[in-house]
Amino acid sequence: MSHGPNKGQKLTLVSLILMIFTSVYGFNNIPRSFYKMGYAAIPWYILSAITFFVPFALMMAEFGAAFKDEKGGIYSWMEKSVGPKFAFVGTFMWYASYIIWMVNVSSGIWVPLSNAIFGKDTTKSWAFLGLQGPKLLGVLGILWILFVTYLSSKGLEKIKKVTSLGGSAVAALNILLWVGALLVLILNKGHLAEPIVGLSTFTQSPNPKYAGNVLAGLAFVVYAIFAYGGIEVASGLVDQTENPEKTLPMGIAISAAIISVGYSLGIFLVGIFTNWAKVINVDGVHLGNASYVIMGNLGYQIGMALGTSEATAIAMGQWIARFIGLSVFLSITGAFFTLTYAPLKQMIEGTPAELWPGRFGEVKDGMPKFAMWVQGITVAIMIALVSFGGDSMAKFFDILVMMTNVGMTLPYMFISYAFAPFKKNTNIHKPFEVFKSYNSALIWTVIVTLTVGFANFFTVLEPALQGDKLTTFWSVAGPIFFSIIALAIYGRYEKKVANKANKAA
Repeated sequence: MSHGPNKGQKLTLVSLILMIFTSVYGFNNIPRSFYKMGYAAIPWYILSAITFFVPFALMMAEFGAAFKDEKGGIYSWMEKSVGPKFAFVGTFMWYASYIIWMVNVSSGIWVPLSNAIFGKDTTKSWAFLGLQGPKLLGVLGILWILFVTYLSSKGLEKIKKVTSLGGSAVAALNILLWVGALLVLILNKGHLAEPIVGLSTFTQSPNPKYAGNVLAGLAFVVYAIFAYGGIEVASGLVDQTENPEKTLPMGIAISAAIISVGYSLGIFLVGIFTNWAKVINVDGVHLGNASYVIMGNLGYQIGMALGTSEATAIAMGQWIARFIGLSVFLSITGAFFTLTYAPLKQMIEGTPAELWPGRFGEVKDGMPKFAMWVQGITVAIMIALVSFGGDSMAKFFDILVMMTNVGMTLPYMFISYAFAPFKKNTNIHKPFEVFKSYNSALIWTVIVTLTVGFANFFTVLEPALQGDKLTTFWSVAGPIFFSIIALAIYGRYEKKVANKANKAA
């Protein structure tokens, strides 16, 4: 996770752009997008940048400037713009997205570990005490979340140092992708492994699931929105930035352009050395291991382009797969220890104390220990339900990734919806404004909210129309479950406040 500058230091335009870039740009999004759509993913990334990423990022900057002294984060923004109930449900959904992220990562973390050790994904063949496939990964995931919760509740924050190490390694992966792909292109005299045959290459996916399926293409927007997630970091940098009225919007706009182009070029670079039909459309390749298969293929293609023996090229591919496996494993581990308590702590400390029942709102030694164990057990139960309900590895990871993408993008609708009332409220002091008029703010509020809403709607609907009701069920079940919990908690709080008012009267 990124850290702000030291006191007394101010972020320049360049340092601000770098901080936003490292917070948003995710390497894994590139190979996963190529896996799903091939080159056809590129236009959807560009469209998502225009209708979501850039305007939403600028909204975050305005919110952050207006509420820079508030400790409640997004809860304060929505509470002062719309109202406390809306703010709490939106904040709880934001927090719940990290629950779903943990469900995904607890089971998925074994794929990079397998690549780090063996140079390839062997999780499909793992077996222990009669368990194998998704069921075994589910049990390992449950053990992992309980282990991390135990250590984090002890306040062992030094483990977070793994994050910086993993972050550096993942940055090296991006360099490896660019340099490796260009090297293969030069050595192969401009030949592309995934050929371009006119404009249709960028509009029609080689994936049969997406080819000619407009609904599936629209559903893919949610992946692009998820890839652009994390821009919220900009909202907290207003008071740490030099001349924020000019630097912040400019930094966000430039960052958004670089990230959008970076994703699109990255997907194109994958096509230089990866033929979709020969490398992706084979048995055993799924969303959980697509990144390692593609990067392993890069090593293999570099070896073949250099004229090495096939055995040497295969070994080069395995070592690159080991490197990406270790890098992602370290990065995820560091993030996991932080995210086990950071969102939970922010939600508890940013909302009224009376909201939380019993010991849930307690913070001891800087950690919400009791709440962390409730969270850990909830994640463990969800892992068990998903892993023991799936039929295959590919289906297992499809469900987990879909749940994560839907869960982590839905809260953006709450935040973007709150922007119009925020602009209309003249009592809120706004140090700088990118959207100069209320009408322009309203138009972009509608565009951003509808983009996220429709993308999620199509994402949830598309599998069901294809006969895959299980994926649709789990994509909807998570958000509905957490919305019900949020409304129940807030309903209890309202009764508590009403009883106090009656007693006082």
